[in-house]
Amino acid sequence: MLFLYLYKMNLKFSLIIPVYNRPQEIEELLYSLTKQDYKDDFEVLIIEDGSEKTCVEVLKRYEGALIIRYFYKDNSGAGLSRNVGMEKALGNYFIILDSDVLLPNHYLSDVAKALNSNFTNAFGGADKAHVSFTTWQKAINFSMTSLFTTGGIRGKKKGVGKFQPRSFNMGISKKAFEATKGFSELKYGEDIDLTFRLWEAGFETQFIEDAYVYHKRRTNIKAFYKQTFNFGTARPYLNRKYPDSAKLTYWFPSLFIIGFDIAILLALFLHWIFILPFVFYFLVVFVDSFFKSESLRVAFCSIVTTYTQFLGYGLGFLKSTFFVKKID
Repeated sequence: MLFLYLYKMNLKFSLIIPVYNRPQEIEELLYSLTKQDYKDDFEVLIIEDGSEKTCVEVLKRYEGALIIRYFYKDNSGAGLSRNVGMEKALGNYFIILDSDVLLPNHYLSDVAKALNSNFTNAFGGADKAHVSFTTWQKAINFSMTSLFTTGGIRGKKKGVGKFQPRSFNMGISKKAFEATKGFSELKYGEDIDLTFRLWEAGFETQFIEDAYVYHKRRTNIKAFYKQTFNFGTARPYLNRKYPDSAKLTYWFPSLFIIGFDIAILLALFLHWIFILPFVFYFLVVFVDSFFKSESLRVAFCSIVTTYTQFLGYGLGFLKSTFFVKKID
């Protein structure tokens, strides 16, 4: 208990940020870090994952404002790049962020407060849409976080249960990293895989409600579809690797898409009433998005992004379930 108390009182944060060809995003993220109200020192490790368009010039503008350590490596994907950062880090608690996030000024203070109050060797936080985001970015954020699309598991404290941190906004202690060896070579679902291994090793995770980030995500429908397709492809592989984690709810996007297609055919050739449940569902999505965003444009776009999310994830899930036994 004494060791745990001393560990909590001596948290030393190292922020691990992999980046690939996104210097402008690093610029915006670093700027948000200069606005933190956190009083203690923290280091920022930028892991350049084989980028052709590096962020070296951006980092020069923040010399003196932040403690930044820069490492360039051959391209291997975000997961292994994060591992490199954690191996190089000087702190004892690593905060892992995607390059396309912005931090509210209270982020680090709230993380420290939560860990000192209830220490766990890993944590995760939610994501939100910043007022400066585009209409499509706000719609995508809605689809990824709404109770009516993902069950709210990516940002709701109630009903979360045993929280699975996501790599766009998560933390892991040095002790837990050394025990699990960090992220695997998976390109998708690597954060979920790490969470399962953390639990198997006896480490606890928690959701820190106030430690949210503003997550830009993808900026167009094509990129969003590709991302959700990859998410869907990863899930069956993880279900096979960790059978106890499999849930019937993971089939929902696939069944939704199949049901939607069947309903359209029945509406065209038999009766329009078959499509009514889906019309009602998308109306609920529209209303929920409108009240959250206060924008008709975002609400309309949320219908498109929600369908895209189900289509991408659902098709990826079906492909991986029946045709792919291992993912890269």
